[in-house]
Amino acid sequence: MSSTKTIDTAPAGGRIVRKAWQRDLLMFLMVAGPGLIVMEADNDAGAVSTYVQAGAQYGTHLLWLLLLLLPITYFTQEMVARLGIATGQGHAAMIYTRFGKWWGRFSLADLLILNFLTLITEFAAVDLALARVGIPPVIAVPLSAAGLIALVLSGGYLRWERITIFLCLLDTAWLAIALLAHPRWPAVARHALLPNLPVGGPAGGVSGVLVFLMIAIVGTTIAPWQLFFQQSCVAEKRLRFSDLKWERLDTLLGACFTIVVAGCMMIAGALAYRHQLPFNDPAQLAAALAPYAGRAVEGLILLLMVNASVLGATAISLSSAWAYGEVRKWPHSLHKKVREAPGFYAIYVLCIAAAAGIVLVPHLPLQLVIVSVQVLAGLMLPPAIIFLQLLLNDRELLGKDLANKPWNNWVNWTIVVLLFALSLILAVQVATPGLFRQG
Repeated sequence: MSSTKTIDTAPAGGRIVRKAWQRDLLMFLMVAGPGLIVMEADNDAGAVSTYVQAGAQYGTHLLWLLLLLLPITYFTQEMVARLGIATGQGHAAMIYTRFGKWWGRFSLADLLILNFLTLITEFAAVDLALARVGIPPVIAVPLSAAGLIALVLSGGYLRWERITIFLCLLDTAWLAIALLAHPRWPAVARHALLPNLPVGGPAGGVSGVLVFLMIAIVGTTIAPWQLFFQQSCVAEKRLRFSDLKWERLDTLLGACFTIVVAGCMMIAGALAYRHQLPFNDPAQLAAALAPYAGRAVEGLILLLMVNASVLGATAISLSSAWAYGEVRKWPHSLHKKVREAPGFYAIYVLCIAAAAGIVLVPHLPLQLVIVSVQVLAGLMLPPAIIFLQLLLNDRELLGKDLANKPWNNWVNWTIVVLLFALSLILAVQVATPGLFRQG
């Protein structure tokens, strides 16, 4: 049927949609979700820490790096969305099927280990944030874990998605924090649009601190679990070929929103840079900024730390549960009740409960865990994208319409080479901290 100005479409509520733009809006709203969630959930506890640290050490000088990462983030996740719609299967299942059991198990093991270590940092952030308002870890961490378990076990996919999208949109509060920080907007625009290396700050020049932080920003913005999560989420939502353009838009808007929020986190940290305020974590930053930006900012940052941890924890745990269920060929769907997919839900609960329990261990070296997660994420990302790239060039699997075009391959292999180089530098920097000049 050709496009017309009036189209009679009766959605679930029985209301007739007569305008083409209304139909398109409804179609987008029905498809949207996986792209926004996968992008904004990656602004998790580790991301908050990384971005505010970048702002506190170098002001807004590294905003350009976030803008540079926008197309890289979109093109990487667009491939995942395309593959999920074309196959109707998750990423772990496709690697297992197309590359064999050895590579499938290797990929799954890497994902599960990295995801679990990342989950520990999510609950560590909950501990830090709620301790600032007087809630002890033995109460804050178990309650958070129970809430995350209830979020998934007490409803179906649509309920989980709606609540999670609401949590994603709560991150718009970072825009208010950025405004209350009263940044120098001409400098913000200049540093966002013109690549530059900061020469001032506590570790000025091309130092090991700067190199490590820049690579951490890249690793924080694009994480391996995102590849597995979005493809499984697209398959879970049962999107069709006709939904691809809307899922691409969902992914693009999610990428833009995530980069804007990340920039606001960096601007918040830049207020500490201007006033030379010392802090060790975002919870301490919140208290340090209160005299300059108001008590409301302190409360908002603590709230958003918890929100970031909840978003990251539910998405990461689901990516593990989906991947494990796919490989074991268990029922693995939020559309199913607990009794219909007991193994899938058990993996989700086990991930949450175990990570929360570890955070409660006294004197746990959380900083060592965080560094290990960064290194593992950096080392795992390039191979994961190579698997993705090979799958997207499989015309037997996707057909010529959905398989990569030559320009896709140029863009994607450039991303792979760039990420591999950055991951190698990160690993070398961690192994030999004296490689770069210290500030």
